[in-house]
Amino acid sequence: MADEEYEGGEDRLAEKLDAMDEELVESRAATLRAGLEDYELDDEDAELLAGLVGGEDGIEILPALPVVAIVGRPNVGKSALVNRILGRREAVVEDTPGVTRDRVTYKAEWMDRRFTLVDTGGWEPDAKGIDRSVAAQAEVAIDLSDVVLFVVDAMVGATSTDEHVVRLLRKSGKPVFLVANKIDDARQEPEAAALWNLGLGEPYPVSAIHGRGVADLLDAIMEKLPEVSAVAKQEIGGPRRVAILGRPNVGKSSLLNKAAGEERVVVNDLAGTTRDPVDEIVELGGKMWRFVDTAGIRRRVHLQQGADFYASLRTSAALEKAEVAVVVLDVSQPISVQDLNIIDLVLESGRALVLAFNKWDRLFDDDMENQDRRRYLEREIEQDLAHVAWAPRVNISAKTGRHLDKLVPALETALENWDRRIPTGKFNAFLTELVAAHPHPLRGGKQPRILFGTQASTRPPTFVLFTTGFLDPGYRRFIQRRLRELYDFEGTPIVINMRVRERRQR
Repeated sequence: MADEEYEGGEDRLAEKLDAMDEELVESRAATLRAGLEDYELDDEDAELLAGLVGGEDGIEILPALPVVAIVGRPNVGKSALVNRILGRREAVVEDTPGVTRDRVTYKAEWMDRRFTLVDTGGWEPDAKGIDRSVAAQAEVAIDLSDVVLFVVDAMVGATSTDEHVVRLLRKSGKPVFLVANKIDDARQEPEAAALWNLGLGEPYPVSAIHGRGVADLLDAIMEKLPEVSAVAKQEIGGPRRVAILGRPNVGKSSLLNKAAGEERVVVNDLAGTTRDPVDEIVELGGKMWRFVDTAGIRRRVHLQQGADFYASLRTSAALEKAEVAVVVLDVSQPISVQDLNIIDLVLESGRALVLAFNKWDRLFDDDMENQDRRRYLEREIEQDLAHVAWAPRVNISAKTGRHLDKLVPALETALENWDRRIPTGKFNAFLTELVAAHPHPLRGGKQPRILFGTQASTRPPTFVLFTTGFLDPGYRRFIQRRLRELYDFEGTPIVINMRVRERRQR
């Protein structure tokens, strides 16, 4: 049913609410609340009415965790070792060399000690193109670590590439653990002993896949690991967490690199270059933010294989960890079903939302094609993005950094409204006046009434309406829209839940 059914002309709601005496508002809400006692309420209702559920925990400033970097040439089992240490399938693992292309950080724990684990792409000394970028990432990871795990495939033995890595490690002066991987049983241990000649001390024979020897390796690492990182930046207490989402190749990695002011993520014209979420603390607009660049979401998840499949699953996980999502749209391409699916994913997760229209500068070339595109884009935004018209829009060029400064106010607005709370008295005054001006239509000779309303939680703002019957979806959307018009909810979804309650039997 269309929301227009409930329009009913000008209701002067804002004017009426502004004129209300606060004492009167509170006493009216108390009367409505008392009236609920005549209805059957359950324990959950009582809990909700006794006290509102708050948002997330307060901010805590933590010392920088010590950092362990895992390096080695491609396909020696670095990601399998990461998963074994974490105790969960987090890093992308595939029998294809070079699946991990960015350095990726994870929080890990052993014997009650927390540390950061950095997984890197395979290091190749004569790498060209993308492999050269991977090599640079590994070098940066070594620089920013307290301890390095150098993984070698013991069944293959040391190669000339491994010897290049040894030189790089010696130069770093960091404590290094030589990990002889793929030693699945005791009979293969002599293979590990052969690695003494690399000159990095005792090799630790492990099987990352089966877990053999990993506990002993971690015990030895803990002895060398400092309590507080000597190299990692101080973890700023609770920087707001931003997920950068978008279909492959829309410019997510370029945006992160421009924001970070360094080549932080491998950028390549090959779609889907970024496979793992990459966390990065970035200073933008005088504030610290934790950016997560995620793998481009592919269209049909069930048809994906290997790396892309796991990367997509983790994109959803990254969104769960984030507070606000920046959905990057490529203005040179029509808005696609994929783009809309990604936006729906954000709405389902209840995260705050900012839309970043990337490659904006291209629309202002003299090219006729670009001028046509500009006209079509506005029409697409009106039609396809009408359901998220409340999300702040930022027109940027991730490559040049144009208008990147406008991203910060948009993020701040979205997060502030994601945390917004409306006092119960005001919310009930709003509901009373709205229903008086626009009553719910009769359904089967009955008219459902709203008995009482309260904001159950923030992040996102979630409201609960106690009613005598089901409200039409169109009427609920109407309440939602008027809420947005009267209170500032730009950048955040609003959730309205109903609890239909029956009168107590006397």
